[in-house]
Amino acid sequence: MKKLPTVLLERKTHRKQSRILIKFKYNEVLIVLMRSLKNAFWSATLKCWCIEDTAENLNLIVVLLKNKAIINSEHLQKKNLYKRQLNEIQKTLLNNFFTYLRGKRYRKSTIDTYVFFVADFIAFHTKKELNSLDSRSVEEYLEVVFIKRKYAISTQRQFISALKLFIVFYPETMINDLELARPKRSKKLPNVLAPEDIVTILQVTKNLKHRAIIALLYSSGLRVGEVTALELSHIDIGRNQLKVVSGKGRKDRFVVLAQTFLPLLNNYLITYKPHFYFIEGPNKKRYSESSIRKFLHNSVALAGIKKHVTPHTLRHSYATHLLENGVSLRHIQELLGHSKPETTMIYTHIAKKDLLEIQSPLDAILLSLNKNANREQKFLLSGN
Repeated sequence: MKKLPTVLLERKTHRKQSRILIKFKYNEVLIVLMRSLKNAFWSATLKCWCIEDTAENLNLIVVLLKNKAIINSEHLQKKNLYKRQLNEIQKTLLNNFFTYLRGKRYRKSTIDTYVFFVADFIAFHTKKELNSLDSRSVEEYLEVVFIKRKYAISTQRQFISALKLFIVFYPETMINDLELARPKRSKKLPNVLAPEDIVTILQVTKNLKHRAIIALLYSSGLRVGEVTALELSHIDIGRNQLKVVSGKGRKDRFVVLAQTFLPLLNNYLITYKPHFYFIEGPNKKRYSESSIRKFLHNSVALAGIKKHVTPHTLRHSYATHLLENGVSLRHIQELLGHSKPETTMIYTHIAKKDLLEIQSPLDAILLSLNKNANREQKFLLSGN
């Protein structure tokens, strides 16, 4: 069995801010993972990867490197950031909770995140009996850990979701499910690319496989995990559609296969000859999502686009462009695989076609002055 590389985590003040330093010997796989880690950057001065020193970022690192590297966090433990003191009963309970979630068929990344949060919660109250934990115990954990460590609202929602499942699995606690309210989700509008930007990205992407992946992500509005899980048998060229099997929420759906994508698809299939999956990595296994994020990042840089672009940005752009082209929200919801129409409604705030037709009141005032004023020269805002 191949030995896993070791990653050393340290803390240091860098650029007047506390950072987590991520150190390891040269390893291409780990480098790709670091590039996929949002807000992480390479420091030429420290000769290692750095990220802001928060518990949320530490959680991301742990989840990202799970089963891919051995994490040495001794230097962090000295600062009490990642030190857990769990007894054997607690460890056994968490292992059983992991098995419980796996039996519920949750995705591996979701299971890892939920178990991490519940373990952190139990470790925080390690001196209390599990049966004595109540809703106030949850509030204390949120006040001390989440607020002080500046966890995002989305992370707090994940923690509450994890805890709701945990008290179903272990009902002996005194935590009241009715009192576990998730904070409202932040209403942030996603980044969207212009159609011209999509074309430019495809033009600068010279690798045929990479270009085919980017084109499919955008033209069919797929999630990155749906592209890597796509099997050749799910592509129906005759009907110009492909079947997404067990997408988010374990729902199947059909999406449109763009006519203009077919020549590129045919060229890709002839050149690479995939065996089972649409895209395959070494040994004919599923392609890595982190690899997609990496080459998309490179293509966006080559295209001179300054926005933060991820594979999901292409999906947002697909939905927004459909709406601007007159496709109904009901059809877009079906194509995206959204359970609730409210999720699809966000694109009405981004679509610009109707917004561009709205006239600013300042333009209306000046236009009225220019029409009614008895003067030879029109009134100009510049004063010239």
